[in-house]
Amino acid sequence: MEDRGEEIKSWLKEAIRRGYSDLEIRDLLNSNGYSPEEIHGVFVMKRKFKKNKLIFQKDKVKLNRFSKTSEQVPEEIREVYDLLLQTRIEVAKVIIGQKDVVDAFMCALLCDGHVLLEGVPGIAKTLLVKTLAQASGCLSHRIQFTVDLLPSDIVGITTYTPEKGFEVIKGPVFANFIIGDEINRSPPKTQSALIEAMQEKQVTIGKQTFPLPSPFFVMANNNPLESSGVYDLPEAQVDRFLFKVIMGYPNGSEEVKIMEDNMTLRKFESFDIKPILSAEKILEMQEITKKIHMDDKIKNYIVRLVEKTRKRDFDNGKYIEWGGSPRASIGIFIASKAWALMNGRNYVIPQDVKDIAHYVLRHRIILNYKARAEGITSDKIIDEIFAIVNI
Repeated sequence: MEDRGEEIKSWLKEAIRRGYSDLEIRDLLNSNGYSPEEIHGVFVMKRKFKKNKLIFQKDKVKLNRFSKTSEQVPEEIREVYDLLLQTRIEVAKVIIGQKDVVDAFMCALLCDGHVLLEGVPGIAKTLLVKTLAQASGCLSHRIQFTVDLLPSDIVGITTYTPEKGFEVIKGPVFANFIIGDEINRSPPKTQSALIEAMQEKQVTIGKQTFPLPSPFFVMANNNPLESSGVYDLPEAQVDRFLFKVIMGYPNGSEEVKIMEDNMTLRKFESFDIKPILSAEKILEMQEITKKIHMDDKIKNYIVRLVEKTRKRDFDNGKYIEWGGSPRASIGIFIASKAWALMNGRNYVIPQDVKDIAHYVLRHRIILNYKARAEGITSDKIIDEIFAIVNI
């Protein structure tokens, strides 16, 4: 306990020196898992500092909120954390609330993965990706999937004109950020054109194969409201998405802000989104993500979690038709590293696994008809697995 007290004391001195308010300090401690009693003890300690007239020089350097002693954090981790923090600030100029969704998107970007987003119309799904692309300094294209959309409308075509001869006209898939709007409105043939691009990072037009720009990030959204005129994504295709993210309604106070400041009243350009990142910087951050340390115990923890979905030897296991594949283990592995990096650490802790597992597993656990009839969701099954499997 004495070591922990000294650690908190050292962290608090650093926080005061860097000019953090009481509200910010409370938020940082709460986010890092400190109990209310521990947080109260920290403020008692802070009052003693003030009583003893301990003065700390203030500066504007951001304190890493997930490291008690910031000197232990490598410089490249601090740089990535600060860049992601600035990116969040830019996105927040346009997107009100939805913090968990924004964090999930940024995590997938660090993993070089793709996101399947589900939510009702009108909650800024498309605007979120457009804003994130702008803040990332990358090119974005939107593809509206319809029943008559052809694969060539996505990847491009080879055309002939008498003056130029044969030439390739590239499709909208040639961008860093792709928004696939209502992907389930198109038949599987058209869906597979985008899925192939996601997996191979290249497309074939005529007899030529073209690499896609890097980074390449796809956000596709399902229309969850209708059953006629839509084509469900086959499970094998859904598995290509690293994350499935559920985007819900804003709360009351957020919706008031949305009414006062929205895209109906203002043009997107007027929000003045500054490009914090660049394509090159994102690729560099993806390489840093791969270097994040993960202990063997956590690796085994991930394997046991995914294995549990296959063995089905628990109460709600009877509702599982198919469990997670090794791609699920790989997804949790790399996403946990990215989550640790986003939280300013160069190592993974078990909580990182718990924070991202629902994103990775919810679309990889295939439920049977009994589960659908009884209203059992994959999220409920994942919660039960976490309650059973210990680190």
